[in-house]
Amino acid sequence: MPTATGHKTIYEEALEAGLTRRDFLKLASAITLALGLDLKEMPKVVRAMETKERVPVIWLEFQSCSGCGESFIRSMQPRMEKVLFDLISLEYTELIMAGAGSAAEEHRRKIMAEYPGKYVLVVEGSVSAPEYLFIGGHSAYDILRETAEKAMAVISFGSCSSWGGIPAAKPNPTGAKAVADLVKGKPVIRVPGCPPIAEVMTNTIAHIVVFGQLPELDELGRPKEFFRHRLHDKCQRRAYFDAGLFAETFDDEGARQGYCLYKLGCRGPTTYNACAELRWNGGLSWPVQSGHPCIGCSEPDFWDQGPFYERLAMIPGTQTTVNPEKVGAILTGVVVAGIAAHATATVVLRGRIAKHEKAETAAKEE
Repeated sequence: MPTATGHKTIYEEALEAGLTRRDFLKLASAITLALGLDLKEMPKVVRAMETKERVPVIWLEFQSCSGCGESFIRSMQPRMEKVLFDLISLEYTELIMAGAGSAAEEHRRKIMAEYPGKYVLVVEGSVSAPEYLFIGGHSAYDILRETAEKAMAVISFGSCSSWGGIPAAKPNPTGAKAVADLVKGKPVIRVPGCPPIAEVMTNTIAHIVVFGQLPELDELGRPKEFFRHRLHDKCQRRAYFDAGLFAETFDDEGARQGYCLYKLGCRGPTTYNACAELRWNGGLSWPVQSGHPCIGCSEPDFWDQGPFYERLAMIPGTQTTVNPEKVGAILTGVVVAGIAAHATATVVLRGRIAKHEKAETAAKEE
């Protein structure tokens, strides 16, 4: 298991690991861009990495499918190994750590004791009522409270730890709760998604490491950098929505032409996330681009909001609600009216030109 040094900076440990100064600057530039900063801000990132220690991270996993951890290790910018070996010291994680049993639990408590107020707690999965989930003889509820007590900050990765997730779906037999419902007096950053985008997770951690502070959060506790826009506003199929062109079934001509998936249940108009911008698998694609409607997996209670393939009755707009059934008709009417007006103006203009040319010809003949 890795061990935080407590003395060496990120830069010093990078050099010890075999990175050259050039490699270090490449890493700093990649992190600068990944954080959405201009390259002129790179000296600040370099300075922070030269002076700050690697941050110890304890990653707890409760009622989850391990999808968030699987997504995390597939980050491309920055790559997962850069985060693990250059930015943080991942001290405890059931998914990829070599240690197990009492040795692993003792190491977790050792880090808590040696780095009070300096380590970051990451939680994946919802927390059940005390009687349902035990790890090493202790309930998930007790482990969470114990580990969060001395943490610098708590990050909830995934919709299960952020909102309760699938385990909290009605009738919620295990009494599953979100981390923020149980952790009080500590900042909790929600990074929802089922699972979250890998780069959203790694860059949320990178922000804390580089700047020594939490990223700016929205009213639900999510990083604004990644959750400020509706998918609907950034979607590549938005033009088809505005034109009133929708796929009616998954195998009709509209689907083959890439039309809007609203009528197939797409929750893009009510979902805030960075899927349409960052995409998945190194920016390759995302569900809507691949032909599947968004299920709104980063929003609270998405699992109990009705069938995934049942369309929304109304779509929230900027000032009022919009009925998509009328959008196409209205826009089509506007376009038709515009074309008609343009055609009329063209005919009138051509008539005037012809009349003018005829008058000029008559004047010359005289």
